[in-house]
Amino acid sequence: MARVCVFDVNETLLDLGALDPHFERVFGDAGVRRAWFLQLLQSALVATVTGVYSNFGTLGAAALEMVAEREGVDLSEEEKQEILGGMRELPPHHEVAKSLERLREAGLRMATLTNSTQQVAEAQMENSGLRGYFEQILSADAVKRLKPAPEPYRMAADSLGVEIGQVRLVAAHSWDVAGALRAGCAAAFVARPGMVLDPLVERPDVIGVDLREFADRILEVETG
Repeated sequence: MARVCVFDVNETLLDLGALDPHFERVFGDAGVRRAWFLQLLQSALVATVTGVYSNFGTLGAAALEMVAEREGVDLSEEEKQEILGGMRELPPHHEVAKSLERLREAGLRMATLTNSTQQVAEAQMENSGLRGYFEQILSADAVKRLKPAPEPYRMAADSLGVEIGQVRLVAAHSWDVAGALRAGCAAAFVARPGMVLDPLVERPDVIGVDLREFADRILEVETG
């Protein structure tokens, strides 16, 4: 039986580069966007490891304040909300819609699993035009534990009515791939620019440079 493909959202499906004009305007450097997202991921991992839960939006706001302090920028509330609100309006990477269409036509079950809150996740999928490809939009916020903790992956399996081994997590982040594999899922890595796998973690059996190449490989593996 083919596995259910469960997609990470931010960077895997949606292009965070759309936020660059906001960062250019506020910080004078679009590259600060990457520093902010890395700080957000670090803060999320710290919260998860230490067992003090904050939702992804709260962590994103705090990470933005940290980056602003580091950069010596006096960030207004309006500027903060402009950047954070932009997360709801992210466009898909150029090849995503056609690749998902191929997978849907092949009969694969698909869902998303994100650390963003349910409200943000639903808005992202509607605004990006991708909602119709997925049977469920799942948020780690439902279990108050963020990926790569095992609980979100287990929740996804339960919600989709399959065993954990029948879930294949598709992500552009090595930490998400690691979390999925160690929770008992299969995984696939989308090697977007700058993304690499962790050499200390088992390599997933499906790797693609983008979702088009992932689709080629997954159709070979799952449908024969």
